[in-house]
Amino acid sequence: MKYNFDKIINRYGTNSLKFDFAEEQKIPADALPMWVADMDFPAPPEVLADIQSAVAHGIFGYTEAKESYYNAVINWFKSRFDYAVTRREIVKAPGIVFALAQAIRAFTEPGDAVLIQTPVYYPFYDIIRDNDRKIVTNPLIYEHRKYTINFADFERKIVDENVKLFLLCSPHNPVGRVWTKAELERLDEICRRHNVIIISDEIHCDFVWSNHAHTCFGSINPNAVIATAPSKTFNLAGLQISNLFVRDTELRKKLKTEINKSGYSQLNTLGIVSCESAYTKGLQWLDELKIYLQNNINLTRDFLQSRLPKVKFIEPESTYLVWLDFAEYGLSQAELDKRVTEGAKLWLDGGTMFGKEGEGFQRVNIACPRSVLQDALDRLAREFL
Repeated sequence: MKYNFDKIINRYGTNSLKFDFAEEQKIPADALPMWVADMDFPAPPEVLADIQSAVAHGIFGYTEAKESYYNAVINWFKSRFDYAVTRREIVKAPGIVFALAQAIRAFTEPGDAVLIQTPVYYPFYDIIRDNDRKIVTNPLIYEHRKYTINFADFERKIVDENVKLFLLCSPHNPVGRVWTKAELERLDEICRRHNVIIISDEIHCDFVWSNHAHTCFGSINPNAVIATAPSKTFNLAGLQISNLFVRDTELRKKLKTEINKSGYSQLNTLGIVSCESAYTKGLQWLDELKIYLQNNINLTRDFLQSRLPKVKFIEPESTYLVWLDFAEYGLSQAELDKRVTEGAKLWLDGGTMFGKEGEGFQRVNIACPRSVLQDALDRLAREFL
């Protein structure tokens, strides 16, 4: 391959949230970080070259996106997902979580109910609760190492709790589901019937495995709000850039007003540069990265099946985050977390971080050099055999 994903890069001492904050999080200093969802690979060299060119210019004044930026975003989603978006529909924001919080404030009132499908990405809870909205959960059904949607409960909760907004995670983090078109259509039909606004967080859409295919929810319901970013795809989270697709004129006006009320205007200069560069020059890097990550997933599955069969591997249909079921060990979440961090010396994400339905699980980030992943698996085996 053209790109080398085996190289280990020392991330300590860079103020990395993933590596440099073990003491603050009460994690053993020698625990191997495999938690928060950023990758241990540099961004594509083509993107780095464009960033370095912008840095060399030396002036970081107020910066705005030109036509080429919008064309890069539009072409990426048209070519990869057959989803057509126009420049007018794109709302830029410094990150998806920020944008989702603004959207919740824009589209609902304090006290309104917002529905999420649990276990789910933990900031969803915070942005609902911290904005004085009511959290309503539609727990996913977990059977035979796979998650499905409880549609009866979904509609019942919408009716009983007078839900105003549904926050969809698609593909789903942490369980790794790629929702089928039929599943998305059924969710949409229920929401339309009860006048529920839909926001679909699709930040992991570029990582889909095997024969699965991501369906942009905007192709199901043009009035849904679609949240996207190059940050997970190209490891650019620290540059704070995201794009929301908002076709509905009234919703777009409300969202832009809420963002303006926050005092935020122009984006990070290097975020704009990196986003346009990644979407125009990063495809070959991404294609090779996906092959590498798929092999990391295969390694993890095969290792657990042969060495730790009591740890149930939930086959990821998407993302570079592996969801592992430790229920057969009969441990509480606190006991499991302690054995992982203090025994195996691994820094993972404990399952209940994603809601009570995550009891007995751990989320593992496998976006790292293969030798690091092998080290992590060996640590697990030494502790749990």
